[in-house]
Amino acid sequence: MNIEQLKEVNIDVTDEMKQGKVIIDVYTEWCGPCKFIAPVLHKLRDEGLISLKQVDLDQNRPLGQMFNIHAIPTLLFFKDGKLLDHQININGQTLVSEGKMVGAAGEDILRQIIDQM
Repeated sequence: MNIEQLKEVNIDVTDEMKQGKVIIDVYTEWCGPCKFIAPVLHKLRDEGLISLKQVDLDQNRPLGQMFNIHAIPTLLFFKDGKLLDHQININGQTLVSEGKMVGAAGEDILRQIIDQM
């Protein structure tokens, strides 16, 4: 999948999102784990490691349908405008598959994932 396809579900795709490492954070306002992971993602963005786009699933159900999202938080990983097509394993566990990770993770794990993108 190309990041441009996100426009089909009303996601504003900027030029910055077409290059480098991008994480789409799919969250809801009422989700506790989403509130845990957001500051970590902001820190990684502020360090210049990723571009970050946050999308409230309650406000964009078509995105959830596009990616078959049934749990939050869900992170979508793009590199150079394309959804990751390889798995990322950390400590023997597959955390990212088909460009998607379901659930929250700590800063160390997210840094390892970003390194492997």
